[in-house]
Amino acid sequence: MALRTALLATVLALAVPGMAAGQDKPAFSADAIRADVSFLADDLLEGRDGGTRGYDIAARYVAARFTALGLEQAVPDSWYQPVTLAVATLDKDSAATLTIGGRRFDNGGDVVMGASGREPVQDLEADAVFVGYGLRSDREKIDDYAGLDLRDKWAVALSGAPVGMPSEIGAHLAAEKAMAAQKAGAIGLITIPSPGLLARTPWDRLKERANDPSVGWMQPDGRLYVRTPGIRGSAYAHDGAAEALLAGSGRTLAAIRAEAGKKGWRPRGFALKPLVRIERRSSVATAPSSNVLAVLPGSDPTLAGEYVLLMAHLDHVGVKPDTPGKDKIYNGAMDNASGIATMLAVAKAFAESGARPKRSILFAAVTAEEDGLLGSQYLAKHPVLPAGGKLVGVVNLDMPILTYDFQDLVAFGAEHSTLGPIVEKAAKSEGIALSPDPLPAEGLFTRSDHYRFVEEGVPSVFLMTGFAGPGKAAFEHFLKTDYHKPSDQIDLPFHWEAAAKFARVNYAIAREIADAAEAPRWYKDDFFGDAFAADQPKVAKPSMK
Repeated sequence: MALRTALLATVLALAVPGMAAGQDKPAFSADAIRADVSFLADDLLEGRDGGTRGYDIAARYVAARFTALGLEQAVPDSWYQPVTLAVATLDKDSAATLTIGGRRFDNGGDVVMGASGREPVQDLEADAVFVGYGLRSDREKIDDYAGLDLRDKWAVALSGAPVGMPSEIGAHLAAEKAMAAQKAGAIGLITIPSPGLLARTPWDRLKERANDPSVGWMQPDGRLYVRTPGIRGSAYAHDGAAEALLAGSGRTLAAIRAEAGKKGWRPRGFALKPLVRIERRSSVATAPSSNVLAVLPGSDPTLAGEYVLLMAHLDHVGVKPDTPGKDKIYNGAMDNASGIATMLAVAKAFAESGARPKRSILFAAVTAEEDGLLGSQYLAKHPVLPAGGKLVGVVNLDMPILTYDFQDLVAFGAEHSTLGPIVEKAAKSEGIALSPDPLPAEGLFTRSDHYRFVEEGVPSVFLMTGFAGPGKAAFEHFLKTDYHKPSDQIDLPFHWEAAAKFARVNYAIAREIADAAEAPRWYKDDFFGDAFAADQPKVAKPSMK
């Protein structure tokens, strides 16, 4: 009862209009953003892991805020789009193993693997083939499988992409490795960590994932959604396990990794000598969750059927009992209570502007981003738009680092479509510069929820606070000290006025998309437009001045 009372009081306080009807520039309250982050990052919500009670409380809170703002439900008679998560865990009484040429490697040593949601009892043995980086792209004229026989075999690939490949293209192709392996006829994919991956994520940290659950989502017919059903098994192999895979080939792990550090190097594939066998037992349980959705209908009869999606992920990683120290709750204040708070601030600005946007706005707080962009994938695959409705652009709000008064922004995705000039205009209106990606090796464009809509052909963008001035030190400090740790909580040194400024910029972007004469368009000859929206009309990319 006390929790409900506190929630209601906070919602009513935040529902008070911050501007007069018809005012051109809405006010953004730093205190309101702080209130939202404080509630969502409270210990009572237990880290908001998708499929848990804490997440459900957060979802109720967002729905209450949507109600207070007078928005409309996107799902008939509900604020929620149900998403049933399938959570697979490895059997604790039966070791998961990878046997290579008769040599057994236990999970959590030189091998890391997850549970199987499709084959609870698995014993799978086959030959293996080294496939270099395991990339395939007709557009880029890359085929690491050329001349190799992968039928009913394991594909063994280096992680990532060649040094020097454009970062976003490399990140996309790396994310498509399972699909490339499936097309080649492989039954599984074993990944050898590259030097680049190990520099960013040491093997000791990768090993921590050995017992993490594998999470997916259930289709309306009750079957687990699997994008690559032909890939029945996957694992990482390091040091001894990787050397065992290469035994008898005439190649060494040290030599391959040394070559992988060379710009543009792409090794040729070759058949491997040892048989590879995976054995594991898994159990699968379902957990109900939901995306929280609301609509602000557009005012223009000819454009209201076009929708702009403003989204943020509501989940974080929950409670981890094995975490050292007293604090086991991963509150996710920056990741991503700050993004949800920004979305709610923008929704409030739209609702109270006195001038409805011409296009409709769909607001979404999605589940299970931390489990693999699952809630956004479900929404992308199961649109809630009415008949004839079309999604034309996405603005994603994911983990802005708000511990400093940022002077620049990084707009991931802006260079691929006509969203670029819109973002630039909005940033300039706040005296903010746009900067290139300072972390190209991270492939961030492909790692957040908007990418599920890029895969459906929708131009998308998400903004990161930049590295100018104090930005680099603040950003790197957060990533090193607080990212996915219990310390990501409300007592971080938030700069709440910077949070309000971040909301203003994103409001300006969404407003411009919604009111523009034309919907966003992919640029001609853009990699992502060609890959996912080949049949859509394109426009020429403006020349650089």
